[in-house]
Amino acid sequence: MGALDWTILSGTLLFIVSYGVWKTRGSKNVNDYVRGGNQAQWWTIGLSVMATQASAITFLSTPGQAFHDGMGFVQFYFGLPLAMIIICMVFVPLYHRMKVYTAYEFLEGRFDLKTRSLTAILFLMQRGLAAGITIFAPSIILSAVLGWDLWTLNIIIGILVIIYTVSGGTKAVSVTQKQQMFIIMTGMFITFFFILGYLPSDITFSKALKIAGASNKLDILDFDMNTKSRYTFWSGITGGLFLALAYFGTDQSQVQRYLSGKSIRESQLGLIFNGILKIPMQFFILLVGVMVFVFYQYNPSPLNFNPSATQAVMESNLANDYKLLQEGQVLLEAEKRIAQNKFSTALDLKEFTAVQEAKQQIIDINKKDSTNRVAAKSMIKQANDSVETNDKDYVFIHFILHNLPRGLIGLLLAVILSAAMSSTASELNALGTITALDLYKRNKKEVRSEKYYVKVSKIFTLIWGIIAILIACIADLFDNLIQLVNIIGSIFYGNVLGIFLLAFFFKFVKGNAVFFAAIITQIIICVIYYNLIHIYPSGEEKLGYLWLNFIGAAMVILIALFFEAFDRVLKRPLINSQ
Repeated sequence: MGALDWTILSGTLLFIVSYGVWKTRGSKNVNDYVRGGNQAQWWTIGLSVMATQASAITFLSTPGQAFHDGMGFVQFYFGLPLAMIIICMVFVPLYHRMKVYTAYEFLEGRFDLKTRSLTAILFLMQRGLAAGITIFAPSIILSAVLGWDLWTLNIIIGILVIIYTVSGGTKAVSVTQKQQMFIIMTGMFITFFFILGYLPSDITFSKALKIAGASNKLDILDFDMNTKSRYTFWSGITGGLFLALAYFGTDQSQVQRYLSGKSIRESQLGLIFNGILKIPMQFFILLVGVMVFVFYQYNPSPLNFNPSATQAVMESNLANDYKLLQEGQVLLEAEKRIAQNKFSTALDLKEFTAVQEAKQQIIDINKKDSTNRVAAKSMIKQANDSVETNDKDYVFIHFILHNLPRGLIGLLLAVILSAAMSSTASELNALGTITALDLYKRNKKEVRSEKYYVKVSKIFTLIWGIIAILIACIADLFDNLIQLVNIIGSIFYGNVLGIFLLAFFFKFVKGNAVFFAAIITQIIICVIYYNLIHIYPSGEEKLGYLWLNFIGAAMVILIALFFEAFDRVLKRPLINSQ
């Protein structure tokens, strides 16, 4: 990185932090701090909702996901537009009518205090873990760039987010996220056009898509009914729908975004805005990853994109064997370029047989490439089993650092760090709010002033910021980061969503039945995850993790209905209510 990159990177981050503190200084009461004084308009809400979900993991991991596995990941979002409609019709009017500060405040009125507290605790567990990961993601980037240790970077990034989140609360998060989304999308579009410009002169965008298609990178829709597959059309519109309903409808980090709206209509328009644009945005980010794949069909790439993994094996007694593997990879890449040129020529001549022959040659070369990369991972593990061999999260950053011009590198790093800060700020804001209002204030007997609870919210936000930094310091890659966040969410979200669905649509079910059903469901979901997903390598699970959202929601509803029916038969409560 040159001086220009550092200037752009540091200037962007300092502007975001300073702007957030300046624009939102002096929150006088809880409504100002937690709901931003209910002044947000629909475009602010929409951008804030998008920025909260689009963390650094989105822009760090998603291109790498597409590079390795193609566009199929976009199916994960297929249930989102329908979820936005349901939330606009059911959740938003109810939250606004009850004038709640948190989603879980509603549950006490509908059920009881212990159900509200349990649901809040489930949220704190999963969102606290996710907050740590969203700090850890950009630390990987700067670690690769600067050579600094991850602990130092986790602390620096965490402190930057804490400064303006603690200072300005919800409004600080919302006003900074508009600038962050502008920076993010500008950087991604510029990168996309640079990639196209780096391709050989005869490779148009249309031909690049055909090249990617020849390697099965454009397989978007999978209608296979196999529940073992992670991303299919069916898992997207079922498990993805339930995950989106839980995330946008019950996760305080999102609920707090649209509770700040000036009216119900503004909140609804903001969510519809997100529902319309989210899939195209994710499609575009995946497409950037596919274009990176096409770029590396004509340019050399490392056997493993994680520089520390390569360093580890080159400093071991397996260095010579690894060099031989690298030499073989160089020859294979030459064959790959020849095959791609042959395929391109066949496309120009429109000779079907020649196209199919060239495509088969590309597929065969890709298999050899995959074999070499698996062998490289094996050698790295033998050299140092503590080094991460999974390199999906390093693909995009490797391309940025080694191919983009000075200045643009700083902008892209600012993009990823801005995304990290926007998502982490929302999470810390929500974690502090839930802890202060759902647990501390609700269980505190004495009456205190508004300013007191603003101060308490800031203190808890600071505490959760420190906890997130600590989690980031012990985090590790797991397949890849974007999947790790979604897996954590899937373990908890289905259960939480089921509790809210019981509250909305099953008016006869009481708090005791829901409380015990939620505890039992969470235990069962954890057991299912461990035995059918966790213990299997990526892609070999007995159950795709998205299905946990549907299973969790259905299970808590069925168990609660059973408990309620059993309770009515016995004509006595399951346990004495509070």
